[in-house]
Amino acid sequence: MSEAAPKGGGKREGGLGAPTRHPIDWKSEAFYDEVPLFKELERVYDICHGCRRCVSLCQSFPVLFDLIDESKTMEVDGVDKKDYWKVVDQCYLCDLCYQVKCPYVPPHEWNVDFPHLMLRAKAVQFKKGEVGAARKLLTNTRAIGGLASIPVVTEMVNAANRSPTLRKVVKTVLGVHPDAHVPTYHSRTAHDRVNVVTGALPSGRAAGPTRGKVALFVTCYGEYNMPQVVDDLVRVLRHNAIDVKLIEQEQCCGMPKLELGDLESVAKYKQFNLPVLHEAVKEGWDLMAPIPSCVLMFRQEIPLMFPDDAEVQAVKARIFDPFEYLMHRHKAGLLDTGFKKPIGKLAYHAPCHQRVQNIGPKTRDLLSLIPGTQIEFIERCSGHDGTYGVRDETYAYAMKIAKPIVTRVNKADVDHVTSDCPMAADHIAHGMGNTKPASHPISLVRMAYGI
Repeated sequence: MSEAAPKGGGKREGGLGAPTRHPIDWKSEAFYDEVPLFKELERVYDICHGCRRCVSLCQSFPVLFDLIDESKTMEVDGVDKKDYWKVVDQCYLCDLCYQVKCPYVPPHEWNVDFPHLMLRAKAVQFKKGEVGAARKLLTNTRAIGGLASIPVVTEMVNAANRSPTLRKVVKTVLGVHPDAHVPTYHSRTAHDRVNVVTGALPSGRAAGPTRGKVALFVTCYGEYNMPQVVDDLVRVLRHNAIDVKLIEQEQCCGMPKLELGDLESVAKYKQFNLPVLHEAVKEGWDLMAPIPSCVLMFRQEIPLMFPDDAEVQAVKARIFDPFEYLMHRHKAGLLDTGFKKPIGKLAYHAPCHQRVQNIGPKTRDLLSLIPGTQIEFIERCSGHDGTYGVRDETYAYAMKIAKPIVTRVNKADVDHVTSDCPMAADHIAHGMGNTKPASHPISLVRMAYGI
């Protein structure tokens, strides 16, 4: 290890305290200053070099260790600082290194938060104007979804996504790899179809931290790409006597822009969404979203960007993962366990952005309540993570990261591939050649209820 790295002296090797996150100082000028940024990158890279236990998580760490091992000194000081960006470009903020591997996260004195250091570096890149137009457009999920949901346009977009010739055009415009799985768009959005079946139940019944009334943040993906799953979620909640309404006016949660380093856009989305969500909380509603990344934004990233905002903290305290919510109800004896239909053997993938919420494997626990269900439980990153799994320059890496999961699922011979992250499930099924159907767990629960 080079002289730049902390040696520890008589200090403990790893930390035993529960991981904690520090607020993101994104509004300060120093946050975007490359001199302290590169000093911190060198410090953390050196600690990672001396540890290397994260080498199997994603492509960032193999890139970093190869740069070091191929340098003249075989230490971080031998790496050209311009190559530091190669490590940053491979990080997609899954948070797993922080959550499950790194022994030096705060409160340890070495204070290593690799994902948020990568976020800072991405924010510097974005502020310098080094992010291309294609990536900016690809992360504008609300605009793309809104356009693609226009009836005639929907047919054209879906046809283009199925055409090898037109996929080359998509690659040119959006930088999407021609072989990558891309989602289907629907002209009948979640708000269009779910409003037909939604109606107020007499009253919500509180249980544990839940109030029995849910205001659903549909999300961009739920609105345009998986409206049926949103419908399934509403049906399951109402089947369990939980009143539901949809948040009528919402913007993107901001996760795609966060991964891009575009923190100003995250702030703009926050300015739109938070008053609406906070009003629902004040009216007695709990909050929920069908995508783990969106829940994580309101639980972790936005609160760390706006630590002193009372509305942000109130929303953070009242937003739930769907299965977390349902298992709270089960603990209170309020979950209907009268499942009528089997769902068979499942390969269940626990998404990274759900795992880092520290709620435990609640989806697996609920699925286990369905009689006869066999679950191949997978806790490993799928490699998709938003745009990383479809971009031309990272698609091959995403498939490489997914390969161990694909191999395991193929051997398990399951009936369904499922994940709370629909993009992860589709990515795994894509790696299998779509020989098994990808399903959302809440859709399987509805199937089991026979409703």
